[in-house]
Amino acid sequence: MFNNILMVCVGNICRSPMAEGLFRHHLVKVNPKVKVSSAGIGALVGHAAAPESQKIMSEIGIDILSHRARQIDADLISDAELILVMEEFQKQNLEFLFPQSRGKVFLLGKWGGFEIPDPYRQPIEVFAESFELIKKSFEDWKKRLL
Repeated sequence: MFNNILMVCVGNICRSPMAEGLFRHHLVKVNPKVKVSSAGIGALVGHAAAPESQKIMSEIGIDILSHRARQIDADLISDAELILVMEEFQKQNLEFLFPQSRGKVFLLGKWGGFEIPDPYRQPIEVFAESFELIKKSFEDWKKRLL
């Protein structure tokens, strides 16, 4: 099992905080030493998770209120054993900017063959659709991580 998993999206306020919260909630129960975190390629540094993301997560009993967006950097890349991105362009971007990330960056929806669309500034229903894809992705990854 990977002990350091990094979720990446663009702003680090919508998708990656939800993915981080979901993965952490379930994986820590199995391995208390696992670290799940998130960052953004163009992070809104210091911002809380989007209210819509907070609401969706709180409805399933996962608290992401303390989340603060942070920018991806070489240290986060080096520390992570597995990096999961929401869209293919993010994988390409990370591998270009951080060549050392090659081989450990994967699409969150890899096993289902899909990307997680960005719900930023969209109605909560779009956030819910993105979260359903995150949840499906988690189920697919869980089979491989545990």
